[in-house]
Amino acid sequence: MYLQAFPPDPDLRLARQPWVYKHHQAAGEGQAAEYRIAAWGRCLESTDGRRRELRLPAVKHLRARSDAERAVAALVVAEGDPDPRLEKVRVVQFALFDGITAPVFEGTRDEALALYRSVGAPAVRTLLSSQEYRPGTACASCAVAPVCPALPKTEGLLGLVDRSRPRRSWSSTTGRGHRSCPARGYLRGLRLPTDDAIERGAAAERGRAVQAFLTERHGRKACAPCTPEIPAKWVPEEYRLPDNERRLGAELLRHHAEICPLLVAEQRSEIRTEPRLTFDDTAADLVVMAEPDLLYQNEGSWVWRETKTSASDRPRRGVLTVYPQLALAVRIIGSGALSGPKRRGRVELELLRPGGADLSILDPFAPATRAAAEAVLREQVSGWHAETRFEAVPGTECAGCEVAQWCSARQPQKTGRR
Repeated sequence: MYLQAFPPDPDLRLARQPWVYKHHQAAGEGQAAEYRIAAWGRCLESTDGRRRELRLPAVKHLRARSDAERAVAALVVAEGDPDPRLEKVRVVQFALFDGITAPVFEGTRDEALALYRSVGAPAVRTLLSSQEYRPGTACASCAVAPVCPALPKTEGLLGLVDRSRPRRSWSSTTGRGHRSCPARGYLRGLRLPTDDAIERGAAAERGRAVQAFLTERHGRKACAPCTPEIPAKWVPEEYRLPDNERRLGAELLRHHAEICPLLVAEQRSEIRTEPRLTFDDTAADLVVMAEPDLLYQNEGSWVWRETKTSASDRPRRGVLTVYPQLALAVRIIGSGALSGPKRRGRVELELLRPGGADLSILDPFAPATRAAAEAVLREQVSGWHAETRFEAVPGTECAGCEVAQWCSARQPQKTGRR
C-alpha cells in the first residue's frame, strides 16, 4: 500500500535519521530543561536539501487532522534537525488499508513556522501544563508507570505469577484473538488494518449501534432510565445497517427499557459509560485493560454491566466461557481493584433477544463463581503469555479472519464448480 501511494521519486531519499525538534530553556520547578517533538512517519529529503516531506501513516482510513496537528507536524519538518538550505515543506498522510493519500500541509519553511506560532504553540503549552493522567496501553512502556498515581497496582489480578516475559498489555480481546489463532491475535496486536467486510458485518454493526445508542442515553446529565420509545432514526450516522437489522435493533432497545440499569442506580451516584480501565498486574508484569459497557453504583457498591444482542432466542449457557470478558470483570470487582465503593458489588450480563431481555447476575464473591472466572482467565492468559512464535493455524476460520490478508499462511477460500 505504501509503494502504491508513493511511486519512486529519484529526487527524494530517506533522511539520515528521524527529525526531532528540540527546545531548550532554563529548568524550573516541575519543568524540563529540554523538550523534544518528533513525528511518527517516514522522513524524506531532497538530495540538495531544499525540500522535505513527512509521510504520516493512518492505520486504516484517512482522518481529518486538526489545525494543531498540522502545525506541529509542519514544525517538525521545518525545524527538526534544522538544515539552512530547506525551502519547501510537505506533510502528507496515507492509508495503510487502501493506499489513498491526502495533503496535511504544504508550503514554505516560513509558512510552517507561522502556522505553528498561530495554532501549534498554544496547543503544546496546554499539553505541557496539563496535570491529567491517561492510563492505557502506553503504560506498558512508560518509565514512570511504577510510581504513577493513576495506574492501580493489582498483584495477581490475572492469577499468573511470572515476570520472565517482556512487559506488555493484555485485554480479553487479546486472549480471544490468541485462542482462535496465535497469528491472528499477534497481527491484531500490531494494529494492522482489518477487513471491514468481516469486522463490520451486519450482526456486529447492530451490536455496536445498539451500544452506542445506550451509551449516549446513559451518559445524559438527567440520568433518567431508558423508555420503550425508540426514535425512527435511532442508528448513529457512523453505522451502516440494513433495514432488517435496524428494525431488530429498535426492538432490542425496547426490551432494554425493562431492565435498564438506571432503574436501580443510586441517585446522584457516579455513572460511567464505557470507561477505559487500566491496571498494573505486578505479579505478571502486565498492563491489564478493560472497557465495561457501563459502571454504576447500587446499594453503595459498583455494578459492572455488559450488554449483548442476539438475533436468536436460544438460551445461552456458561456465560463466562461465551463472554470471557465477564471473567475479568468478576476478578476486578471481586478483588476490589476499582476506586471508590468496595462493598459487595456484582457483574451483570444483559442479553437482548427478539423475544425479550435476559439479565444474568454474577456474584464475584461466591466461591464457585470466583473459581470459574479464575479458570477462564488462566486458560486465556497462560497460553498467550508463554507464546514465543505466534504461528498461524490455517483452516476454515481463515475465511472469516479480519486480518487474513496480512497472513502468509492463510488458507484460501474454496469456490464451487458447476
